[in-house]
Amino acid sequence: MTSTKHLRHRNVQRDGPRLERKIDKSRTKNSDSSSKLVAIASVLVTILLLAGYFRYQMYLREKIKTPLYAPTMLAKDSTSAKSDPERYWGSYRPNTYFGMRTRTQRSPVFGLMWLNQFTQQMPPPIRHWCDQGDRLRRYGWLKHDGVNFGVQEIVDSDFMLTTSFIKRAGGDHGGDWSANITATSTNKERAGLVSLMFYVALDGSGHVEPVISKNGQRINSINGYSPELGHYRLSFPKSTSNSTHKHNYLITHATGLDKLKEAMMNGIRVEAWDKSRRVPYFVLGGRQVPIDVEDGSNFVVFQVTTELPYTLEVMYESGSIYERPNRLQGEVFSSLLAQHVSEFDKKFDEKFDLKSKAFSQSQVDFAKAALSNMVGSVGYFYGASLVQSVYNEEPVNYWKAALYTGVPSRSFFPRGFLWDEGFHNLLISKWDPEISKDILSHWLDLMNTEGWIPREQILGDEARARVPDEFVVQRNTNANPPTLILPLQRLIKSMLDSDKEKDKKFLKAVLPRLQTWFQWYNTTQIGPKRFTYQWRGRDGHTNKELNPKTLTSGLDDYPRASHPTNDEYHVDLRCWMALSAGLIADISKSLGVDGAEYAATHAVLTDNGLLDDLHWSEKKQQYSDYGLHTDKVRLERPKPPANLQPGQRPPNMNMDKVRVVHADPELGFVNAFGYVSLFPFLLKIVEPSSPKLTRILTDMRSEKHIWTDFGLRSLGQTTPLYNRYNSEHDPPYWRGALWINMNYLALGALDFYRKTPGPYRAQADEIYTELRNNVVNNIYSQYMRTGYIWENYNDKTGEGKGCHPFTGWSALVTLIMAEIYD
Repeated sequence: MTSTKHLRHRNVQRDGPRLERKIDKSRTKNSDSSSKLVAIASVLVTILLLAGYFRYQMYLREKIKTPLYAPTMLAKDSTSAKSDPERYWGSYRPNTYFGMRTRTQRSPVFGLMWLNQFTQQMPPPIRHWCDQGDRLRRYGWLKHDGVNFGVQEIVDSDFMLTTSFIKRAGGDHGGDWSANITATSTNKERAGLVSLMFYVALDGSGHVEPVISKNGQRINSINGYSPELGHYRLSFPKSTSNSTHKHNYLITHATGLDKLKEAMMNGIRVEAWDKSRRVPYFVLGGRQVPIDVEDGSNFVVFQVTTELPYTLEVMYESGSIYERPNRLQGEVFSSLLAQHVSEFDKKFDEKFDLKSKAFSQSQVDFAKAALSNMVGSVGYFYGASLVQSVYNEEPVNYWKAALYTGVPSRSFFPRGFLWDEGFHNLLISKWDPEISKDILSHWLDLMNTEGWIPREQILGDEARARVPDEFVVQRNTNANPPTLILPLQRLIKSMLDSDKEKDKKFLKAVLPRLQTWFQWYNTTQIGPKRFTYQWRGRDGHTNKELNPKTLTSGLDDYPRASHPTNDEYHVDLRCWMALSAGLIADISKSLGVDGAEYAATHAVLTDNGLLDDLHWSEKKQQYSDYGLHTDKVRLERPKPPANLQPGQRPPNMNMDKVRVVHADPELGFVNAFGYVSLFPFLLKIVEPSSPKLTRILTDMRSEKHIWTDFGLRSLGQTTPLYNRYNSEHDPPYWRGALWINMNYLALGALDFYRKTPGPYRAQADEIYTELRNNVVNNIYSQYMRTGYIWENYNDKTGEGKGCHPFTGWSALVTLIMAEIYD
């Protein structure tokens, strides 16, 4: 009998390998499970990383169209009839010769069109949008207070229109307004025949329904409704004029506000003016609403064709006013208008006091017109800019937003421009600080989370229709001079020591936005060395430009380094940064907030020793940009290949001139003397005791450099690119012409240095007096000669150049006349 011990031993021997195999299998299973877990974990980590990556990429793509996370400057309803009834209605359509709208997103719009019947042109030349191509002798506001009224003159070929409007508060939707359009002949040989057309057009939901006269020829009134305005009536009282006149109308549907003139043209037919049917004239064709339009009419036009003189009265009356003391027409209109004109004249004298400075009445009227065209051209826009960052393959829409802003030119630039607006508000803030603060607040509320503000605001159908496609997209790498700092300095000066809650609220709202704006510049526009800055956006690859433009600087074709690289840095941007840092430090101190970083930055950027080390050219004794540069460049026509056989035609090739470099560029100062060289002086950074100040003043007064009998030219005559074309089709812009914004800064700096203790006060004073006289006399004489204030002025003749009317920063002539610089 086998013992138990022996059996146990035999079992162990027999089962051992089997047990080891089980253990190995278990280990293998565990190992496989671990591998699978590792693989799963790896996949999960990869998925999480990819998700994080895509989420981050989405964040980068969305960042450009994400508003800054900070309290807004304006409340959501700040422009509503309830919050601001006085400025709810206005002539906020600067792109039109005369138009009215409210400060709401989808306001119905009202406006004037006209045509001269006897021009023998087909199609007839209908005037609507301000257009240099219309070749009007002159047009512009003579008096406009920005709130209550405006009076404008428009001189066409042989007749003149005077448009005037007044407003009266009441009800829940901004009250009533009335307009008078008076047409008078300027041709002694014939009275002329003119059609005046006044319209209402919807820009959203609502309805308009005309009330037609019994004979079916005339619109007596238009009853309308919109969510913004509630119920309203637009009336056309019967004229008391003895002039022969006939009525017509158009009721139709326009596909957009940018298509109103097109819809009008589609509704025109020809009839006979005289009984013998020999004299044709153009009339509107009545009700013409397309059958396939479900919403019905959204565009109604009243037309009167008349011999001259004639006055058309238009009355807008809000349905929310139930009791009126009278209607705004006839003597009531004339009396109230006269009252507003008197108040305007009194306020103008108090603000600018030009009569005490020995100006004639004609010169004072000119200054009033300059101011009135500035405030009368303030517009209200709504829409979304088209923007793009390096993270967006295609342009995307910015968030939809409103913009209340001045415009540089009603005819050519009827929209908001960032660096222009700072100069505009130097004048507007003096006339009406509340309007200016509202404008600046609208601009600052356009800041995105990066701290970037698109430099050109193309908002709404009418604005978009006037801009070529290649200029529509705004890129967030590109800056513009932060000129909003200039009017903010003046507005905030009185607030810094104020105890008013309203002022403190404004300062608290503006500070984080200015800080974010500054940091955006301080990261995206930083230069290659410490305390240097560089305008981004220059094209280093083009061969079509003599000197690649620096559009972001605002000075477009002003000569910079001939070969753009990351090694260049720009003195004007450095000065703008110094100014910005100083203002932020002042506001921080006023609010009891730590602004030491900004105060230190301001101290560094205004340190004359460091400024001189970085930007003073010992060779030319001037402040200069630095970069890879040569003056030896020319535009030349490409030559055909040299290896052509006799009789062989050259291949098709682009024959536009290209840049040819005749000497290798070198790193160094770009010694082009002009506006950029003056920036440390213009922004009052140069110490009053600095010997460099007298050198700047001496060169400024030199006729071989930038001095003329009409003002300071943009680029010195001894500079190689003076008045040179930048491309075959790109004439000089900032290469010699006189610009009023820069002359204003120069006069402000001269005024500062002539009043500040220092060895060069007398020199500054003498130049100041002469320069001020030159600038004022030339702008005034050109206005009297041409009827317009111009974009810039010829440095040889003083003649107005560029677009007109240009009552953006050129209207600063009013401040120059009044000697207001701070």
